[in-house]
Amino acid sequence: MNRLTLTLSGVLLATSALIAPGLAFAQTAPTTSPTAQTPAEQVEEQATEVGEIVVLGRYIPEPNRESSEVAAFLTSEDLERTGDSNAAAALTRVTGLSIVEGRFIYVRGLGERYSSALLNGSPLPSPEPLQRVVPLDLFPSSILDGVTVQKTYSPNFPGEFGGGVIDLHTIDAPNEPFFNMKLSLGGNTESTGKENLIYYGSRTDFTGFDDDTREVPGAIAIAFDQGKQINSANFTADQLQTMGQSLVNAPLRLLQREKTPIDGGVELAGGFSQDTGFGTLGLIAVAGYDNSWRARGGVQEEGQFQGEVLVPVSTYDVDSNQNDIRLNFLGGLSLSNADHEVKWTNLYVRNTTKEARSVAGPDFDAGGSVIRNDYTEWFVRQLWSSQLAGEHQFMDGALEIDWRAAYAKTSRDAPYESRFQYGVNANGDYIHNVQGNLISFSELDDDIVSGGVDVAYTLPLSSAREAVISAGVATLDNNREASRHDLQFEAVNGLTDSQRLSRIDYLFSDYNINPTTLQLREIAGSNGASAYDAELKVNAAYAMVDAEIIPLVRTTVGVRFEDGQQSVTPRDVFGGTSTYEATEIEEQYWLPSLTATWNFAEDQQLRFGVSQTIGRPQFRELAPQAYTDPESDRIFIGNPYLVDTELLNLDARYEWYFARQQFITAGVFYKDMDKPVESVIVEVGNQRQQSYLNAPKATIMGAEVEVKKYFEFPDQTMSFIANKRWLVQANYTYSDSEVKVGEGDTVLTLGGAGAPEQASFFIQDGSRLQGQSDHVANLQLGWEDDTARSQATIIVNYVSDRITARGAGTGASREPDFIQEPGVFLDFVYRKDFTVMARDMGFALELRNLLGTEFDEYQERGNKIRVNNYDLGQSASVSLTARF
Repeated sequence: MNRLTLTLSGVLLATSALIAPGLAFAQTAPTTSPTAQTPAEQVEEQATEVGEIVVLGRYIPEPNRESSEVAAFLTSEDLERTGDSNAAAALTRVTGLSIVEGRFIYVRGLGERYSSALLNGSPLPSPEPLQRVVPLDLFPSSILDGVTVQKTYSPNFPGEFGGGVIDLHTIDAPNEPFFNMKLSLGGNTESTGKENLIYYGSRTDFTGFDDDTREVPGAIAIAFDQGKQINSANFTADQLQTMGQSLVNAPLRLLQREKTPIDGGVELAGGFSQDTGFGTLGLIAVAGYDNSWRARGGVQEEGQFQGEVLVPVSTYDVDSNQNDIRLNFLGGLSLSNADHEVKWTNLYVRNTTKEARSVAGPDFDAGGSVIRNDYTEWFVRQLWSSQLAGEHQFMDGALEIDWRAAYAKTSRDAPYESRFQYGVNANGDYIHNVQGNLISFSELDDDIVSGGVDVAYTLPLSSAREAVISAGVATLDNNREASRHDLQFEAVNGLTDSQRLSRIDYLFSDYNINPTTLQLREIAGSNGASAYDAELKVNAAYAMVDAEIIPLVRTTVGVRFEDGQQSVTPRDVFGGTSTYEATEIEEQYWLPSLTATWNFAEDQQLRFGVSQTIGRPQFRELAPQAYTDPESDRIFIGNPYLVDTELLNLDARYEWYFARQQFITAGVFYKDMDKPVESVIVEVGNQRQQSYLNAPKATIMGAEVEVKKYFEFPDQTMSFIANKRWLVQANYTYSDSEVKVGEGDTVLTLGGAGAPEQASFFIQDGSRLQGQSDHVANLQLGWEDDTARSQATIIVNYVSDRITARGAGTGASREPDFIQEPGVFLDFVYRKDFTVMARDMGFALELRNLLGTEFDEYQERGNKIRVNNYDLGQSASVSLTARF
């Protein structure tokens, strides 16, 4: 839109224009001599000379000026200052955002199911069994040009919107050719140089790729493919012996201790642009490898009521060592001229986790006897995305057509997920409990085919105002296949004392795998409990008008129509008929929205927004398939009776951009939720599992404030202070939520087989929403020295406690909720550029978690039950970048 800069008198005139907004100042200049005019008449003449007046926000950053929505923008400068390695960590610096499990972003206290993630405007699938939203730790910050977090809804985005939409923007081809190489080293006080658990695996594990050691053996793979359960009814004793002996033994089962090495990484980035006869051809490429270790020593407890207080009945010491290897590649081609641009962007990310873990302690279900479970695990998460997109302008830019088509696929492969169990004999020695051994093979494939077209026409309303009329269509087809096979060695005639005392690789050697000692069998998996197929199809269309019909007030009004079909079909891996029926959710929604921005003074504006949106249950939440989460060691099981959540969103925010890159913002928000999804703990036999249900209603309201200010000091002060530009940036979010449960409200659960049950048995009226923290705060203190080419930042992040799951039980006997207390994190980042032999170099030092904050999840009533507690340790890393 065209703008004119105003003086103070101009601001006063603009304020007058608000009183009579329909007026356009287009009068002819009076013939009276200026010397005969009053001061007010002179001001009026100034107004008539320039025509229509609209306040200019000269300090309002371009993204904020272009968007009429309440939004936050992370720029490449922000990403560099904080030094965060991936998108999830970087987004914790944004007002109202917090990170869960190091992967998932909660916006304004709402869980990841209420936020959507896009890559350059296209939706992404997820490799996570428990979530449909993609984990944002998969995206290294080096491939990102910026991130948009939109907190008010607009119809051009998907209707699944609660907390916000996160749009990741990858870097584009540069104007000038470049090539950078970066090397990094790091460590952690809990891991580096210490004797920690490990298992060998394969020779190529350090690359993130297995050398086929973990391939499913041929005979077992054939049985899986044919849907034949591995047992004595379907296979002969000799065949079972061959299958059992084909499983890799010592390299994947034997836990040992070794000194944990340092972390390391390498990154290469380059690009160029070249003028051709068709336009400017651009190329960008980024490749990275990162290898890191994290050891955890902690405690996991289970509590039960004794009277009115909780007491720990099972206490386990946890010893874990996790090796994460990440490989990533971004490649992009672009062709552009003055009016047209076409981009082809490809992203590949592979994140491999290799973990050795031992959990030991007195177990309530074993009568208080000590039980030890040893685990060896290998999880491979992959994401591949390819997007072709175009932007075209016609009629001197008045007509703009944008389009995009994308295919994205994620996968999660977990071969040889192994557990071996031990008890304790009379001498205190650990002995094998063979019935507790388990070897699992699971796979998950999730893909999305998506596309969309947006058409926008700019209609001039005057010399300084315009209206943008836009419409578009979008489609996505999301398909998921998940399966799991569990194998177990059965002691045919029991084991001798010497066999039970033997080392793990000796006990499960080929010598002992025979028809009279140990025999392989496949357990569970029937009745649709270990596999499912899922699909989500959404076809959408929207129309929207963004106009400044009233001077100084920009209004965006529109509506989106979505036709969604979601299904989850349990599948019997043995070819039988599942006892669970397919879940089908078919809904059509009209989702209106209205936002208005009032630019009432120079560089100041008010934003208001109201909208209706939805939240769909995630695939895993609908699938009645038991799954053990390696992070918490809890078993999750879905509920096929879940339905969509509907939300009403209200927002208001004040913004004052008082100088370049400096601002103060303050806002309030309110959300009314119908049938929000909540996680609950249910008891199945003597085992606790985490499941899901639709709570009747909930509300969440809150306030946000953010300030960013630079300080510069006169030259007469100390040179260390005077030569620098000092930064203070802080934000704080307060939110308050309430789940509402009336006397007649009912819920549908898996345990109740879909029959209505009293909601108050599972959820307490007035309790907080799961995942919501009352307080989220961030602080950055730092300086920039252009002369010395250096930058330093102290970063503080605080998140108050939140509910991770409802307590087990119903009614008055219900246990207290599971609470996680993230606490305070203090980081320091220092960067300095220098020149060596005419070559530009960059050095960076990053210190993380300087306060040594631990992970703490607990229940509390009378006593504190440490559900999951471990030290995170302090981390440090250094990197050196060479620029060519």
